[in-house]
Amino acid sequence: MRTLVLNAGYEPLAIVSFKRALVLVMNDKATVVERVDGDPVWGTRGRHDRPAVILLTRYVRVPGARRVPVTRRGVLRRDAHHCGYCGKAASTIDHVLPRSRGGADSWENLVACCLRCNNVKGDRTPQEMNWELRFLPQPPHGAHWTVRGTERSEPSWEPYLGMAA
Repeated sequence: MRTLVLNAGYEPLAIVSFKRALVLVMNDKATVVERVDGDPVWGTRGRHDRPAVILLTRYVRVPGARRVPVTRRGVLRRDAHHCGYCGKAASTIDHVLPRSRGGADSWENLVACCLRCNNVKGDRTPQEMNWELRFLPQPPHGAHWTVRGTERSEPSWEPYLGMAA
């Protein structure tokens, strides 16, 4: 059982085991926001609610802006496995500005791409091919990108992760 940890400002920070979450609650470092009904934890001093979501009592400063590292898997996930040029199912990634021309491995320069479009485009730019990108590639944002483990989220976490947005 895993527990979502929220900062004092209600932004998601981490996912921890329910045991770690219970220790934070018992030491008055966090409060239980959502609990798992019908599954209490029994201890020597009685019964405790099993936490699903906890809120830290003090704000924890997160150093710097959390940058999501660029990966092939991440680009495909960001683009929902759809080609940035034709919209079909994508299995590869493409550099909008080719690396041979100084294109970087960045969120803004990579798009998911189907094998056909990737082979046809080669080391040319979309402008040279008279192609248009279906969307402007940008770095991903949201808690499900910055907090590890949210890809297998619990239903009780959704209001706190902003999944509906």
